[in-house]
Amino acid sequence: MPISTTTDSGDENRSNSVDEYRRNSMHEKMAQANQIPVSPMSTNPASKLSSPASITKLLVTLAAIGIALLGTIMHSTLSLQLDPKGYRMSYMRPGYFKFDDFDTEHTRFASKYSLYLYREGGIDNQHRAILKGIPVLFIPGNAGSYKQVRPIAAEAATYFHDNLANDEDALARGVRPLDIFTVDFNEDFTAFHGQTLLDQAEYLNEAIRFILSLYMDPELNARDTHVPDPTSVVILGHSMGGVVARTMLLRPNYQENSINTILTMAAPHSQPPVSFDGTIVTVYDDINAYWRWAYSQKGASNNPLNDVTLVSIAGGSLDTVVPSDYSSVEMIVPPSHGFTVFTTGIPTVWTSMDHQSILWCDQFRKVVTKALYEVVDVKSASQTKPRAERMRVFRKWFLTGLEPDAEKQAISHEPTTLLTLGEDSTFMSSPEERLVVRNLGVSNKPRAWLLPVPTHLSSRGSRFTFMTDAHLDKPGQHGKLEVLLCNVHPVQSSHTSPTFASSIDLAGGAASGTKLACKNAAQDAILLPASTKDSQHPFYLEYDNAQPLFSYLQYDIDALSDTQFIAVVDKASSPSHNLVLAEFTDDSKSLHVKHLSLGRLAMFGMTAYLPAVRPLVSEVRIPAIYSGLLAFKAEISGPKCSKKHQQESLFAPLVRQYTTRPYESKLHVNVRRFDINFHGQSPYVLSVPGRSPDVAGLSLQLWIDPSCASQVRLDIRLDFIGSLGKMYMRYRTVFAAVPLAIVVLTLVCQFSLYNSTGVFVPFLHGLDYCVRHCMPVVLVLSLGLLLALHGDSVPASPVHDAATWQSNNGTLAPMFSSHHVGFLIGTSDLFFWYLIPMIGLVCLGVCIALHYVVLLLTHTLSALFAVVLPSASSFSSSSSSAAAATAATATTALPSDASSRWSIGIMTAAHFLLWAFLPYQFAFLLVCLAQLATTTRALRHTLETRSLASSNLHNFSHAMLLLFLWLVPINTPVTVVWLRNLMVHWLTPFSGPSNVLSISGALLLANCMRAMKPVPRVGRARARVTALLGLATAGVALVFGVSYAYVLHHLVHVLCAWLVCMYWWPGRTPAVVRDGSWMSFDGWKQGKKP
Repeated sequence: MPISTTTDSGDENRSNSVDEYRRNSMHEKMAQANQIPVSPMSTNPASKLSSPASITKLLVTLAAIGIALLGTIMHSTLSLQLDPKGYRMSYMRPGYFKFDDFDTEHTRFASKYSLYLYREGGIDNQHRAILKGIPVLFIPGNAGSYKQVRPIAAEAATYFHDNLANDEDALARGVRPLDIFTVDFNEDFTAFHGQTLLDQAEYLNEAIRFILSLYMDPELNARDTHVPDPTSVVILGHSMGGVVARTMLLRPNYQENSINTILTMAAPHSQPPVSFDGTIVTVYDDINAYWRWAYSQKGASNNPLNDVTLVSIAGGSLDTVVPSDYSSVEMIVPPSHGFTVFTTGIPTVWTSMDHQSILWCDQFRKVVTKALYEVVDVKSASQTKPRAERMRVFRKWFLTGLEPDAEKQAISHEPTTLLTLGEDSTFMSSPEERLVVRNLGVSNKPRAWLLPVPTHLSSRGSRFTFMTDAHLDKPGQHGKLEVLLCNVHPVQSSHTSPTFASSIDLAGGAASGTKLACKNAAQDAILLPASTKDSQHPFYLEYDNAQPLFSYLQYDIDALSDTQFIAVVDKASSPSHNLVLAEFTDDSKSLHVKHLSLGRLAMFGMTAYLPAVRPLVSEVRIPAIYSGLLAFKAEISGPKCSKKHQQESLFAPLVRQYTTRPYESKLHVNVRRFDINFHGQSPYVLSVPGRSPDVAGLSLQLWIDPSCASQVRLDIRLDFIGSLGKMYMRYRTVFAAVPLAIVVLTLVCQFSLYNSTGVFVPFLHGLDYCVRHCMPVVLVLSLGLLLALHGDSVPASPVHDAATWQSNNGTLAPMFSSHHVGFLIGTSDLFFWYLIPMIGLVCLGVCIALHYVVLLLTHTLSALFAVVLPSASSFSSSSSSAAAATAATATTALPSDASSRWSIGIMTAAHFLLWAFLPYQFAFLLVCLAQLATTTRALRHTLETRSLASSNLHNFSHAMLLLFLWLVPINTPVTVVWLRNLMVHWLTPFSGPSNVLSISGALLLANCMRAMKPVPRVGRARARVTALLGLATAGVALVFGVSYAYVLHHLVHVLCAWLVCMYWWPGRTPAVVRDGSWMSFDGWKQGKKP
């Protein structure tokens, strides 16, 4: 396969004008008339242009840039800005009980799917389905197994057995073991096929009906007789299983109120992972529209989802299967009914997770289990607590507690502790002073520090903060430290004095001691990873020693309006090295908002200074950093403790980077340099509109030792190479759209030149022509569209509660009108204009690479064909001349005699199978194979005959093969689903008429080219129709291809159908061959006839 490079010097060569292609074609015609073979490596420039492997320097340069960019993106994806893996392994003794009674009498899918009950070895009966508690249903994801439930189910069984079975208080609250059911979907590919998703949702609704009926069977139900029978099931969904769970509520067989709690892990809620199937795109649109409509209704009685809570947990950047951006439900449910959280911010988890480890990560499954046991209530028919209580529990377990709307429980409770003060063991601090304690238990007896709640501070923007590395005791515990919210206890008679759960006497029994009625603050403690000079990660691995934790308290001053004192009680009986920091501070000293443009930040970076006298917690907010496409590097310089005090720093710097809605937090311990990457606003995903600039963007919370009175400097710089890796997960589906648009545009250029010159130029020459004449126009139009989308993006009202979701007429709220996120590059932000040419360059390089791969493949197959069947592959000079003459003078593509009858038979059989059995996607893959064979035959014919007609046919067949190959990724997933269903003896229903119409054009065109007939040349009117169809296909691919990739197949099918019409009814051609002489295109334009 020769590869040559043409020069770009001179105006004539630089433009690659039509006249040049005419001269090239005349050289070919003269050579053909004299039967002189034209070598691809001939020194004649015309012959070089006729070689399919020849490439201009311009294309070489652009391809090199594109491939280099792609390599850099992959390097960045695999090596840069990566989160550390901190998940610990889980262990279990799994067993499964299959319900054979759930058969075809209950569901039509009984022969395909199965229902199981998890049984933990050593705890549950492995051979009987004894139901003891609350039903929970696990739904696996795309190609998932029912056995994936075992880590969470095992932890649920073990936790109840070891901690709750004998806890009378928990049992009185309605806590019972979880009966966790799971379904076997035979590893169906739900993400690729919308009908499969609907089938699973239908099956699961019947499964829930069957599960609820089991609790009415006295032989299976071992629950207390006084509790009501369950009417709903808690849903756990992994990946696409979470989407199936939401779909269940739309299916006709959904039993009302049978689902009220949905907990999903790594589920793509906002949009499908791939848009290769039209049904799944429609299903997603219907699901999200229904949920938004439900929550936009006024009044609980009008909202069918009023009691449904949805929590979406995303794994973060380590999930390379489903972009975690798609897990957002902020534009689907209001904050009162659900939220999205990342595992990096869940207390005690603090690590990103890949798509599978989110199921078996030990620290994560423990949190999920505890949250589930806290929301269930066997005393209720729904088996769960009320919606508001469930949301409070989920926020408690899955959010950091540092959110502005985080609930503080201690303030609303009654006093639980009576604190008696002693003169020699109580120290009163000034509100302006910071409490710093480096050691506990130094006095060998309990002591307390009282911090009066200041009244002079502004109630807005002032807060109390506290941090310690000691465990905070709850009432009645006898540890080292206790924090209390206290008021002076009035002297009352013994008959009216309230009863306290515990008491702390610091007066040594003296009756004169001042008494305070206090509320314990331990229930409001926020857990943070300990940050010391030896810390490396916020988590610890399986074989590491468990790391200590920091306990952090934070109260707004207005929340402490009914509190007089905050008491810090040291109860340690012996000296211990523990830090305690407490202070009142004003936000004006701790909050630093950096207002600068994203462009300035990208070019020059940003520097923030924290003063030497600063609070315990400082926050730097950068509204310009809002996009998940960008990654940054940060560095902290300082603080340096004064040497004259000879005191070490109390702790190493601790940083929390976070965004809200969705809730994404990352913690960096013992930090000096760290990477900043997050999800934020992402392409093709609707984001929460209407945020105030002061609360939008990325925020950094910094816990830095305030006792070291030295300035701290924070530097943030854009990591451009690291940012390239963030493009992969967001834009990987562009390879199903943009390369196809490039090939279609090239095909349009090839047809244009063919109609002008009679030479169907090779693909790379058409691509060169396209790059010089079409691509600049496409680039300008794309940038213009981006500018128009930017001007059309009007911010909507901010979303704070369910009321914002309601509109006066009961329709969807206005904030859902911004559907332009599905266009072009998925964002209207002008800062990212560079993505348009960057994506174009990468896809151009990939197109050129695929061209050479196909060229190498066809040459190899042609050589093998010549060796295996030499008699069939050799053409005598006479037969070659006859074939060329026949091909040159033919005016129709319809074959004759036996070949015609054979083709008609094949087409008839193919259409019958498509109508009754085969999906058109599978038929298209067969068309691709047939087109590969046709291209190989055409290449072999060209090499043997060296005729212009055969060269035209090969170049056209090669271009169509490239076009078909770029449609293979779109058609393969549904084919895989169909083949998978055949393996389990299940026939997927298809719509016969639409199935046939979706592939007949490509089938007929492939058959026309298989007959080795010439490429049709048409007049100006038909040429314009061809160009318009090609331009429309390319335009849709560029603008809508990522969000609606399935449409591209149908557009290409229309183009193929038009080409078939050109084959069958070519009409008046612009040039005619007679006895080896050619009529010029100019002569035809003047109305001359041969």
